[in-house]
Amino acid sequence: MSKDKNRTVWSSSDGDLRQRSQKSASTKSLPPNQQTIYLHRESKGRGGKGVSLVKNLALSEKDMKALAKKLKQACGSGGTVKNGVIEIQGEHREKMAAVLEKLGYKTKIAGG
Repeated sequence: MSKDKNRTVWSSSDGDLRQRSQKSASTKSLPPNQQTIYLHRESKGRGGKGVSLVKNLALSEKDMKALAKKLKQACGSGGTVKNGVIEIQGEHREKMAAVLEKLGYKTKIAGG
């Protein structure tokens, strides 16, 4: 439970203030050699179509979008950034792991 019990979490003019505080906390990027990235595969809620997910990133929004662009180009596929997770369409975990390791990240392929 939060230390500050009287903290406002919703404002009719600003929306959900909890999400704003989470975004501002993760604005600083860690160097690639200090991060371990997990590559997942998921198809839930996508009509059976699989996507590859890049999780556990400590990057600013700008850096995350740049990394997503590099991964999309390397895989020749579409994708997006949602809630601090990069989603790439299709099964591309091995390709993404190779690209990320070249950039200096430690990667782990998770899931089946």
